[in-house]
Amino acid sequence: MVNQMRHTRGHTRNRRSHHALSGVGFILCEKCGQPKKKHLACSHCGFYKGKDILGIQAKADKAEVTSKAKKTTKTK
Repeated sequence: MVNQMRHTRGHTRNRRSHHALSGVGFILCEKCGQPKKKHLACSHCGFYKGKDILGIQAKADKAEVTSKAKKTTKTK
């Protein structure tokens, strides 16, 4: 039995020409200047559209305070 609806290689490849993947769009963060993905919060500073969304700086400050407190209790 022969397939009567056979497509040539050219027809198949022409149809698949639109299946290519496009690259991820990166932009520079307005606050810190690090590259970040579009429409996502910056993983370096945590800001998105001028607002602190992730609170990365606040978490870092809190961790610094707790580490200083631990060091002072160990030295006593």
